[in-house]
Amino acid sequence: MRKLRWVMDGGGFWDLDVSTPKTLDGLACPVPGDPLPLGLSRGTRLSRPRQLHFMHLFMYAPLIPFYAKPHGFSLHRVLTIPFSDNWFVFLLGQFNLQRFISSVKSSEEKPARLSSWLKTFGRHLQQKSLYALGFCSEFQLTPDDTLLFGLDGYDYTDKPRGKAVLHHKLPQHDLTVEAVYPGLFVDKTGNYWDVPFSMAIDLASVATNDSSTAYHLSARYNSGSPEQFENIQNRSGGVPHTLLPGLAFKSAFSCRKNINIWRSEARKLKLVQPYDLFLSNSHVSASGIIGAAATTAFGDNSARAQVDDDRQGSAGFFLQPFGLKSSFLADIFASISFTAQHGNFQRLFLDLTRFQARLDFPSGSKFLLRATDIAQDLLNSQKPSMEAVQAIFPNTTLSLQQQIVGPVSFRVDSGITVDLNNSHWHIHPQEPVFAVEYALQVLGSAKAVAWYCPKRQEFMAELRFYET
Repeated sequence: MRKLRWVMDGGGFWDLDVSTPKTLDGLACPVPGDPLPLGLSRGTRLSRPRQLHFMHLFMYAPLIPFYAKPHGFSLHRVLTIPFSDNWFVFLLGQFNLQRFISSVKSSEEKPARLSSWLKTFGRHLQQKSLYALGFCSEFQLTPDDTLLFGLDGYDYTDKPRGKAVLHHKLPQHDLTVEAVYPGLFVDKTGNYWDVPFSMAIDLASVATNDSSTAYHLSARYNSGSPEQFENIQNRSGGVPHTLLPGLAFKSAFSCRKNINIWRSEARKLKLVQPYDLFLSNSHVSASGIIGAAATTAFGDNSARAQVDDDRQGSAGFFLQPFGLKSSFLADIFASISFTAQHGNFQRLFLDLTRFQARLDFPSGSKFLLRATDIAQDLLNSQKPSMEAVQAIFPNTTLSLQQQIVGPVSFRVDSGITVDLNNSHWHIHPQEPVFAVEYALQVLGSAKAVAWYCPKRQEFMAELRFYET
């Protein structure tokens, strides 16, 4: 949910990185699903150091605040060293403001003079536990190739966090190669996991139009025993099996169809540029995706629970040879999206209201099986079981955006869960995210976003380019 992209952007089936203030690079990878989500299909995006550099230079923000439990509020600053037009080096610094204030308040010293107070203040600033440092280097090897190296050090651990990422643009494909040590992953219950070493390769076809076919191929290798990030209490009860050591190959093929139900033909204001070119037309549209995915795993990650307690889990066709640490899982999936927008985002007040909903069916076989059971019960004049009815409900995601004044708008994204066993309230929000967006009009379609997730108690400010 903290991807803060409109739900039609990739759907809920691809491993789009999750924004998080837990690390200096501001990213965590979702735990691979079974068989979905799939791969690294996320495309090239502006790195965290470049985002901070842009904020410092063009938004007059010398320090960027963020909040992450249990460390509290911290401040970010980046120093940019341009060695050439194609090679940039970034030095990132993080200062834990909340821990510094607590340290000063808890100090038993009570200096009587200004000079003594300044010495005490400086002595607190020298505490190593208040800082985290990062080094990042970006190479533009060719117009189609980008290579990124990153190495971060944190006050809470002696183990550095490293990353190497290569993006290559082919005429009709995107290739991503990534190696991280350790790799930070987040599961759907909100737990963070560190995998000692993880390497992934992803090849994704690029759609040439709104209604087209696409495919994704990926491979991921994990090594070492996963551990809870920062030893935060785990709420799910165990390590996700897809993070265990082993090699997994994934593939998916999908067909997508977009339908424009209505588009406004009203004239726009002359000589007035919209705050966001991607949000400059009133319209109503729908989109549908249907496809199939398969996973082949070798190693400890091929294990699968015999009992699937999660109604969102996959059923599919599962094959596990006796005596071998390998497995094969295939299933079909589908998604339906609906978008409605009023306003052209040109006027000063209330000229943009945007709503979007997405219904995801991650396991078509499980949906068809439960739907068949319900149909048989109805034909036999029997009351369908609550478990069968609840199992056919899709994963639902809702997004609402409303302009407040000028380029500033408010947005909320949230998943929706249905619990028929709850006699008081059947519908519950799932991990809502509240955000304030500031459209950077001069860039056509870009925005500065400050978002807060109450469930995970995280706050972050970042930039988004060409994302609707």
